[in-house]
Amino acid sequence: MELKLEKDIKDIVKNTNLKHIAIIMDGNRRWAKEHLLPSMMGHKKGVDALKKVTRACDDFGVKYLTLYAFSTENWNRKKEEVDFLMDLLATTLKNELKELNENNVKMNFIGDLKALNQNLQNILANSIETTKNNTGVVLTVAINYGARNEIIHAIKNIIDDKIQSQDINEEVVSKYLYTNNIPDPDLLIRTSGEKRISNYLLWQIAYSEIYITDTYWPEFDKEKLALAIEEFAKRQRRWGK
Repeated sequence: MELKLEKDIKDIVKNTNLKHIAIIMDGNRRWAKEHLLPSMMGHKKGVDALKKVTRACDDFGVKYLTLYAFSTENWNRKKEEVDFLMDLLATTLKNELKELNENNVKMNFIGDLKALNQNLQNILANSIETTKNNTGVVLTVAINYGARNEIIHAIKNIIDDKIQSQDINEEVVSKYLYTNNIPDPDLLIRTSGEKRISNYLLWQIAYSEIYITDTYWPEFDKEKLALAIEEFAKRQRRWGK
């Protein structure tokens, strides 16, 4: 990408007040299949894309990036694939934490994290603790996440806290969601061409602009992200009006 284009994208991000991009990282297995590789290789290649996109957000001035890594429904996949994904996540975080920290990335995780194995929970906690004072891109990874599950979790906590029905509004509900510490996404990107939300951030994307690309996630990079941001700039956000 030429420097001039990068500056143009930075200007777009600033002028459109694009703060938060959420991505459904789809197509790892199909990419692997088309390249006659095991599905695990697609997931590994997907990690490279994750790194590229995180750096690109920093270059473009996007403050928040949220990635759908593992859904509550993904447990239904074959055990060997689930085990591989959990190991890949743990290994990636351990191997990349030093560089993420040096690049001023602040790590965040959402989902039912208590259902994960203790080793992975410890790695997530260490990632959060190590990067808690960083002021760059806030990278949120959704693990064992499902939006319906999140909303049920919020409702139960609202009831447990004995909040009266007349006091419940959108602001209150938002405070009880996993994402209470980050703004709602401005732009939702889904790779691989599928046209569905897949139980992802259902409350938070109420007014997000949606961008779907046929590109598989392992091939998504800085240039592809720039195209999504350029398309975002053409949209007229109405906020329901």
